[in-house]
Amino acid sequence: MSGASGATTLHVGGASPYDVVVGRDLLDRLPGVLGEAPERVALLHPERLGDMAHGVRTVLRERDVLLLPVPDGEEAKTAAEAARCWEALGQAEFTRSDAVVTLGGGATTDLGGFVAATWLRGVRVVHLPASLLAMVDAAVGGKTGINTRAGKNLVGSFHEPAGVLCDLALLDTLPREELVAGLGEVVKCGFIRDPVILDLVESTDPAELTSDSPVLRELVERAIRVKIDVVVADLKETGGREVLNYGHTMAHAIERASDYAVRHGEAVAIGSVYVAELARLAGVLDDATAERHRAAFERVGLPTRWYGASYEELRAAMAVDKKARGSKLRFVVLSGVGAPQVLTDPPEEMLRAAYAVMTGE
Repeated sequence: MSGASGATTLHVGGASPYDVVVGRDLLDRLPGVLGEAPERVALLHPERLGDMAHGVRTVLRERDVLLLPVPDGEEAKTAAEAARCWEALGQAEFTRSDAVVTLGGGATTDLGGFVAATWLRGVRVVHLPASLLAMVDAAVGGKTGINTRAGKNLVGSFHEPAGVLCDLALLDTLPREELVAGLGEVVKCGFIRDPVILDLVESTDPAELTSDSPVLRELVERAIRVKIDVVVADLKETGGREVLNYGHTMAHAIERASDYAVRHGEAVAIGSVYVAELARLAGVLDDATAERHRAAFERVGLPTRWYGASYEELRAAMAVDKKARGSKLRFVVLSGVGAPQVLTDPPEEMLRAAYAVMTGE
């Protein structure tokens, strides 16, 4: 629902309920979301957002704020960075009543959430996503994690935030390529649950999708609602929540193979096209919907082909996907828009054929 200020509040129910607020100029709400208890606040942020972090610190002027700059992007999501943050919290004598705030993209949100989940077995965390990707993906749902050499997000925990402030004004300085990358998760939400997202993408001039665009705001709110609906029904990914990983089995393999040079949203676009082709080859998805994947992602400027690694390399990376069971790969596929199901252990020749389409061979 929308408040008097024009902000929209989306409620996340469950055992640990919280609100996701979408609007502009929301930082003044941060103290209220944190509550009165925290005397100390650790603010995790990428080094490049130092000026923005000092602005947040000003809003928290009545608290003892510990600035914790971390590397940008996936380089932040390591055990070494988590340990460095833990040591800093220990030296600052952080207690269970203190809190963590994350300011940044998806990687910062994942790392900060993991640090909050593990320090003293769990302290309060509030997310201030500063990228489109973080707003529609990492900041909502309580999944936290870091990467290992074996793969992405293989170490983590579930730790829901006390609140999320999606301040669209923070996107004003976001590079265009980062905004476009975030649309990968948005378009994915259209395919798995909300076809209105696809209609908006297909009927809007991509150049009009800017940080102050009413259409972008609607896309953000709709994507967040999709995630809320799914996670409330399955907080700890024991069933239906894995639908949010649509396209991610190949996407994570591509990210790892590219040493994370391919942005997450870009990889999701490529991975979604891959899995749509896989579903088509399996006789699950019709040709028109499979082609609609490529058209929708390309319309907003996302890649849909990638040939940066061999089939064998990507196949090995997919084998450690979280959805795999033993030696069997499991893919979330669609039988139509908004109709997900699981395809288990597709034959090797089918996986190779979908790879050939993905690479344009």
